[in-house]
Amino acid sequence: MAACVWLAGIAAAYAESPAPNVASSDQLNVQINDDRMTLAVAKVPQVYLYGPIDADAAQRIGALIQSHKIPQGSDIYLNSPGGDANAGMALGRLFRANNMGTHLGTPRRNARDPVVTKTSQCVDACAYAYVGGVYRWGPAGSDRFGAKSLAGDAQAIAPIKAYMREMGVNPLVFGMTPGGDVTWLDGDQMLGYGVANNGRLPPTATNTPASGTSTLSLTQTTRDGEHRLTLLCRANSLTVTAYYTIGTDRARQVAARATQFYFEIDHQPATERERVGISAVGPSVVFSQPISMVQLNQLLSARSMSAYASDKGGAVRYGFWMELDPVRSNLREYASSCRQMAGQAAPNKG
Repeated sequence: MAACVWLAGIAAAYAESPAPNVASSDQLNVQINDDRMTLAVAKVPQVYLYGPIDADAAQRIGALIQSHKIPQGSDIYLNSPGGDANAGMALGRLFRANNMGTHLGTPRRNARDPVVTKTSQCVDACAYAYVGGVYRWGPAGSDRFGAKSLAGDAQAIAPIKAYMREMGVNPLVFGMTPGGDVTWLDGDQMLGYGVANNGRLPPTATNTPASGTSTLSLTQTTRDGEHRLTLLCRANSLTVTAYYTIGTDRARQVAARATQFYFEIDHQPATERERVGISAVGPSVVFSQPISMVQLNQLLSARSMSAYASDKGGAVRYGFWMELDPVRSNLREYASSCRQMAGQAAPNKG
C-alpha cells in the first residue's frame, strides 16, 4: 500500500464516488465488475479502464483502491490511446503496489449499448500503465499493444526509462522505431521481450551442496500459486520432486483424484507414468521420481520442464510447467556437481 500513501490527501474527494456509469470522451473511465459470476470464474474483480489517460486518472483510481471499491489483486483491463505520461506511470505503480494483473480488453456492454467491434488498444501512456501489472497478459484476437519510441528531449524521457527499469522492462523495447513512431507488438513478441509474462514470474534457483548430496530447488510464482521442482543428487541416484502449491483443500482434492503422475522435458515425456506416491503435504501436491544423468543433461538446453498428475484415463491433469532459461547457469552448476559426485566426465558438447 506504500504507493497509495501519497494519495491520502485527495482520497476523501473520491472515496465515496462510485465508478462512473456514463463514459466520458476526455478522461479515463472505470467499469468495475465484481458480481458473483465474475468472481466465480475469474476469482478476482475485473476492472475496465478505458478512454484517454488524463492527468487526474491515477488520483481517481487510487481513491477507489483506498476505499476498497477496487480491491487489491484485481485484474485490470486497459483500452486507451494514451494520454498523460506521468499519470500512466502513476497508474502502473498503483497496479504494482496493489498486486494487480493487467490485460487488454473493452468494457462489458449492457443491453442499451450499441453493438460495436470489441477491439482494444493500449499505447503510449497506457503502455506505461500496463507494464506496472505484476502479472501481464499479452493481447488476444484483434487487440493491439503499441510501444511508442521514446524520442525527444533526453531530460524528458529519462524518467520514463527509469520507470521501465523499475518495472523490470527493458526501455529499449520502446526505442525500436525512430521519431516517436509506434511498434505494434503481438502476444509472442511481448513475451519474448519481457513486456508480458502471461501470469508467470521468472523462476528462481537455490543450489545447496552438502556432504554426499546436492540439491537444486527451482521455484516459480504464478497467478494460480507457487510451484517448485527439487532435484536431489546422490552418488548413485538422481531424483526430481514436484511441489504443486494450490492451497490445502485443493491439494487434498487433487491428491485424492489423481491416479498417476509423470514429468516432461520440453513437453515430451521424461518419465514413466507412476500410479503411487502422490500426497498432499500442507498446501502442496507432492510427487517424486528418479531421473537419469542423461535427462539431467537434457535439461541444460531444454526450454521447459513440466510436472503433471492426472486422473484415471488421463482425461484431466493437474500440474505446471516451468521455463528454464532464467535458471540456466544454476542448472549447469548443479549438473557439474552431480557429475563430480557420480565420478562421471562431462558429456561431449558436439
